[in-house]
Amino acid sequence: MTRGFRRYITRRELLQGSLVAGGTLLLGFGEAAWSKRPQGAAKNPVAAGKKIGVMEFSNEAPVPMQTVLGEELDGRLYTDLSKLTPETLVTPTEDFYLRTRASQLLDTKSPWVVRIGGLVARPFQLNLEELKKTAKPMGLHLMECAGNARSVHFGLMSAAEWSGVPLADVLESAKAKSQGIRVLLSGFDVYSAKSATSVPGASWIFTAEELKAAGAFLATEMNGAPLTGDHGAPLRLMVPGWYGCTCIKWLNEISFVDERAEATSQMLEYATRTMQKGAPVLANEYQPAVVEPVAMPIRVEKWADSDKIQYRVVGILWGGSRPVKQLQIRFNPEEDYVSVDELQSGDNNTWRFWTHTWVPAKPDSYHIRLRVADTGMATRRLDTGYYMRSVEIQEV
Repeated sequence: MTRGFRRYITRRELLQGSLVAGGTLLLGFGEAAWSKRPQGAAKNPVAAGKKIGVMEFSNEAPVPMQTVLGEELDGRLYTDLSKLTPETLVTPTEDFYLRTRASQLLDTKSPWVVRIGGLVARPFQLNLEELKKTAKPMGLHLMECAGNARSVHFGLMSAAEWSGVPLADVLESAKAKSQGIRVLLSGFDVYSAKSATSVPGASWIFTAEELKAAGAFLATEMNGAPLTGDHGAPLRLMVPGWYGCTCIKWLNEISFVDERAEATSQMLEYATRTMQKGAPVLANEYQPAVVEPVAMPIRVEKWADSDKIQYRVVGILWGGSRPVKQLQIRFNPEEDYVSVDELQSGDNNTWRFWTHTWVPAKPDSYHIRLRVADTGMATRRLDTGYYMRSVEIQEV
């Protein structure tokens, strides 16, 4: 359970939160892993101080973390990001977030096949066992639900090591007709009970170029073991850098379609959350559902340094097609943004860590926001304050 859990959340509160949503920092990292501290930055309290507590974020409802809740389309598991450290980049499979659990009607005992059809020269089927023979490590990749929200402590986000088959290889073997320029990927999506929070219809339409550019693959394993049922076994789509709603679980069909193909029910459900312009009727009107650069605090540590109280904000940065070089923070609207003290270097496959030492001016409520200072980067969700978190400071 999350820190400060004062009472067990009711089913009504859980469903409301789901509708809105759809650890100490380890020391001793090499200096090369972090960007240089800005000149004049505050002293790092860890060097000589003592950590005396971790502050709770305010205005965030108590929600059970890393606990499986509900069934089928209403199934959830929220990853506790507050415990992350730079040495725990991989989320254990049992803690990896769930936005939907496996259907009770899903039959995994029979041989699993993927139907390839639509605008192709000849429809055919791919046998899962044959696919597994060509599977290979695909690397560490983060996945975030487009409905990730403050109401669940932004716990609809995790990262894992994946293995699978590059989708480009499969698409090339399909020999699509000239008019089959978009690819509809669908998964098993029939449930025994009606959902209170979701619309059935696990499918998304891409262009072949989008899938190739993202390095999309058909995942057969996560963290060195076969996928679990709730994580999409026996086969799921992974589209690195795109929101989790596009990473179809229980994949059983690939179909080539033309430019007149209508948006799927899943595309319509997630149109707003993937920052589309309205809810377009046609799939070709959808912008890629990519995760733009985002940053947020995951905990605020309280430190005693000699006779002073200081606070250390620990956070993560993720998303985007190229690494962020300049990350800034502020603690209330009337304050100026300043560069964070330290920003870990790295690629965009998973989260990068940042830290900032902070001495509040007075006991008060503070609203922590981040912004990317790099020019030319779209950060629409971040710029709205979507990932802002608040903390009550009572001692300075």
